[in-house]
Amino acid sequence: MVKGISFLRPVADAAAFERLSSFFAALGLAPGKGWEEMDSRGASFLAPLGNFELVRGKMPSTAEILIEVTSIDAAHQAAESWLRAQGGNAAVSRLSAIEETGWKSRLFTVEPELGFALSFWAWSDPAKGKVVALEGDLSARGMKFAVVVSRWNAVITDRLLEGALDALLRSGARRTDIQVVRVPGAWEIPSAARTIANLGLEDAIIALGCLLRGETAHYEAIYNEVARGIGQSQQDTDIPHSFGVLTCDTLEQALDRAGLKSGNKGFEAAAAAIEMVSLRRKLSQGGPA
Repeated sequence: MVKGISFLRPVADAAAFERLSSFFAALGLAPGKGWEEMDSRGASFLAPLGNFELVRGKMPSTAEILIEVTSIDAAHQAAESWLRAQGGNAAVSRLSAIEETGWKSRLFTVEPELGFALSFWAWSDPAKGKVVALEGDLSARGMKFAVVVSRWNAVITDRLLEGALDALLRSGARRTDIQVVRVPGAWEIPSAARTIANLGLEDAIIALGCLLRGETAHYEAIYNEVARGIGQSQQDTDIPHSFGVLTCDTLEQALDRAGLKSGNKGFEAAAAAIEMVSLRRKLSQGGPA
């Protein structure tokens, strides 16, 4: 019978289309297949759970589209960072403060595009929402990062680097707080990462590389040592290292994971690094910041 529910919303022009797509990506919605015809183009965004709800009695004061999130504070920070990058304080004025509702939740409303309002909410009642846990946020303000990227298979690693920088800058990191270090290949990544970590100047290190399976055992030998070296550097220095080294059978698989079909693993590695720095700071302070 029913297979799915879609909400279709028109946008004014191509620029608005791209801005909204960027906004939803910044908030973590998974991209769907979308479509492109001669006279129209569509982009879909997926969430783990979709609901169609009927309300009897007093309606909550929200936008027409209501999106549930696991961390309302992190979603609010991501929305603010995106708006500020788009238009400064004027754009941020389209974001409301987080407010308590009458239904045991917290909520904010944002207009990423004028006339296109969305409400984000999360349960404040632990019995209804997620299990209470200490989590890192996705705000990179005030954080310093080193990105160690290999030149080997540059057609892939350059895309991973672009994704990582996009995630860091989109999340509020300053370009001057991001150090990019290039090494010949994946084998050299652990050594460079350990040297940087020992200096103690960075909050996190993002390792990016690409290994493609060949016809010999060389691939397995390199991969095992790279993974072990990065993990050992993280454990010994107590500085978060995120793993963005692709290990693929073919070039096509690697391209898919570098932004073509399966997201950009460089972006994901940078997001993981931001969250781990935030979590580390919260743990050292004994609780949420």
